[in-house]
Amino acid sequence: MAFTDDTPSMATSMVSERIQSKHVCVIGAGPSGLVAARELRKEGHSVVVMEQNHDIGGQWLYEPKVEGEDALGKSTFLKVHSSVYDSLRLFSPREIMGFSDFPFVVKKGRDMRRFPGHRELLLYLQDFCEWFGLREMMRFKTRVEYVGMLDSDQVGRDLKWVVESRDMESEKVSEEVFDAVVVATGHYSKPRLPSIKGMDVWKRKQMHSHMYRVPEPFRHEVVVIVGNSHSGEDVSIGLVEVAKEIHLSFKSLDLSEGLSKFISKHHNLHLHLQIESLHEDGRVVFVDGSWVMADTIIYCTGYSYSFPFLDTKGIVVVDDNRVGPLYEHTFPPLLAPSLSFVGIPRKIIAFPFFESQAIWIAQLLSGKKTLPSFHDMMHSIEDFYRSREIAGIPKRYTHELADFEYCDKYGDNVGFPHLEEWRKGLCISAVLKAMANLETFRDSGDEDELLQVALQSPHFTQFPQSPSQHFTT
Repeated sequence: MAFTDDTPSMATSMVSERIQSKHVCVIGAGPSGLVAARELRKEGHSVVVMEQNHDIGGQWLYEPKVEGEDALGKSTFLKVHSSVYDSLRLFSPREIMGFSDFPFVVKKGRDMRRFPGHRELLLYLQDFCEWFGLREMMRFKTRVEYVGMLDSDQVGRDLKWVVESRDMESEKVSEEVFDAVVVATGHYSKPRLPSIKGMDVWKRKQMHSHMYRVPEPFRHEVVVIVGNSHSGEDVSIGLVEVAKEIHLSFKSLDLSEGLSKFISKHHNLHLHLQIESLHEDGRVVFVDGSWVMADTIIYCTGYSYSFPFLDTKGIVVVDDNRVGPLYEHTFPPLLAPSLSFVGIPRKIIAFPFFESQAIWIAQLLSGKKTLPSFHDMMHSIEDFYRSREIAGIPKRYTHELADFEYCDKYGDNVGFPHLEEWRKGLCISAVLKAMANLETFRDSGDEDELLQVALQSPHFTQFPQSPSQHFTT
């Protein structure tokens, strides 16, 4: 059965009369925005997806041209959304990444590796979009510049939201009113920078890894890489064959086996503790007093949550990379369910979790589900914050979950299936292999038994033959 944006009455007639149909704006057409749009429409809502880029994909829509962008990413609205670099391959195997009813299968003529390059994931998302007919809900080249309450006196009741957007081609600004807004803008686009003495006077090239694409511009250079995140490791691997020297600056010299192996193999790789200061003449001085004359510094220091368009009158704030208060990392208690966030948590198996978030949001807006009281939600949030503090986890890691059990409990809110044991096993295996063999883990073939369990599971064997099977009511 086909659905169109202009048929909310038809969608409403397909569900019981008590179910409400809302007019919903989804901001962002990356993985979280796409699955949110699908679930909202499936629940009978009228959906508009606003996407500033020319196509779907979000982070996975590779943008090779970064010239003209602030190299440190300090602009309020960045022109370049994607942080993907040319050589990037997935850190997780394809088998664990698909949505629950749309497996990330191998396709002939495409990148058939278990850890494919970034374009293969974009193609998967395009397949997902076409299979479920999501493009009719999309407004591309549309940047959301303001989201605010139509009447802030209605907080705690039936809120409506004003959304101002700019057509990126005509520059025309439009204003619309929605019953609900779902923020699905991702969390890998606003660079997080360290505070280092002399950053403002260092005259040579400084950039965040958000702007890194290919190694060639760094040929014969002395490069300092700050941070040992996945991107820091990947950028180092990319540069090691072209740069004259690479100096890695980490907070700790307690390295994984894989990173130690990588460093020991290459004579032009050097390890340091943190940077003490930068100097106008090009010197980079480390905390132990050693120094190098560098051509470029690349900050691989992660990302900050940023919603420059969102005005909640201070109800939702980002404080030291904690977005809050959010009940279950999704709902601001005073504003939910008319305002929600998909895709905030990190260190999870992302796509199934996004899907469970999307289902819950859609069912709350239709009236099929209800949230706890404001006080119960706030109490839950405070308990979570307290548990993280007791565990010694800094505030900036509030949304880094790394917890399969939490994801399963979250899904229980809407009867979403628990993560399969094979999916958990393949996830853990990938992490452990990366720690042991940083350069080669993606191409090692020692998971045959677990892989066969995965491929013989219902996730792969019961894939429907027709998109209409997903719209049964």
